[in-house]
Amino acid sequence: MNVFNPKLYFLYLSKLYIKNLLAILFGLSFAFAAIDYFQYAQKLSVSGNYKILYIFYMWEQALGLLYPLAIVFALIMTKLTLIRNGTMGALHAFGYDKKTLVWSFHFVALVVYTIFTYLHTTEFSYARDKGAILLKNEINTYNVNNLFFKYNDTFVYINSLDPMAKKISDITIFKVKEHQVQYTIHAPFAIFDGAQWHAQDAVVKTHVYIKNKLVKYTIEHKKNIKTLVGYKPKIIESLYEGKTLNLIDAYHTWRLLSEQDLNSDKIRAAFYEKAIIPLFSIGLLVILFFKLPFHARMMSVGAIVALSLGTTFMIWGILFGLNQIGTNGVLLPEMTSILPILLLCLYALYVYFTNEKSLH
Repeated sequence: MNVFNPKLYFLYLSKLYIKNLLAILFGLSFAFAAIDYFQYAQKLSVSGNYKILYIFYMWEQALGLLYPLAIVFALIMTKLTLIRNGTMGALHAFGYDKKTLVWSFHFVALVVYTIFTYLHTTEFSYARDKGAILLKNEINTYNVNNLFFKYNDTFVYINSLDPMAKKISDITIFKVKEHQVQYTIHAPFAIFDGAQWHAQDAVVKTHVYIKNKLVKYTIEHKKNIKTLVGYKPKIIESLYEGKTLNLIDAYHTWRLLSEQDLNSDKIRAAFYEKAIIPLFSIGLLVILFFKLPFHARMMSVGAIVALSLGTTFMIWGILFGLNQIGTNGVLLPEMTSILPILLLCLYALYVYFTNEKSLH
């Protein structure tokens, strides 16, 4: 099949599936945003326009969270519609088999997954944090205070970080070797240039030891010292304040932590949550398309819908729980995120290649 010149059956099925997918996705996401708003309405001590903005942020969060469910629910709704009006039987009568028909849904689902994966590389991923700022009435408060972390073979203390201005106030860097402080660097402020931080007007104190005893230290004044290479303000804020990261920042954070031999379980789990776990919807779509009955006389609509929705929620819940286990470091995130999705997709391929002869 040529994607740029699709056949009529492909256009028909894709159009029907897209219509159902959009209806379900927007319905679920608006309901999520509305429930969240009414739950926290009394805590939103901000003006009306900020309340609308809060609803918008919650809607964005809901879209990113619920689109895998919408992919599966839309498949169930579309196929049941095709069965009840006899269209599915007609398509089979014209010689279209299951493997041919499933690609209409599979293609649309992959496009939706690609769109949302791209959105998770943008500010779209930060909707929850932006909503939390409004909820806490911290619209003009951006500073993150009292941060302490390891950087290469040194330790860093930051008194105050302003992620919006990309400025650090009062930064101290010191190196410890064998329980002895080798040197300290203190600067009243540092500015981020997009790749690294520039500590301005820094004072460098180098400690001199004789027979493991501190006898003196030398002082140097540096106009500019480059440090914290790759540590974007958002990365620092996320690592030490538990804020969300988009896929690009999560990947860079993962690399930074790996280079410094620091634990990256939480970051890897967050990355997989956005990039890998939603793929369960693609595998489940194939499984349900082949497993749902193809003729109205072979099914009880209520039972089929209940079983399909229950299976979808169960798998989604299990994957969410496993991801939390990976986030907490109980198991490797690869075991709790990649492995279950791989197994599900392998089963989907098995169903795809072995279930063709069955008409029910």
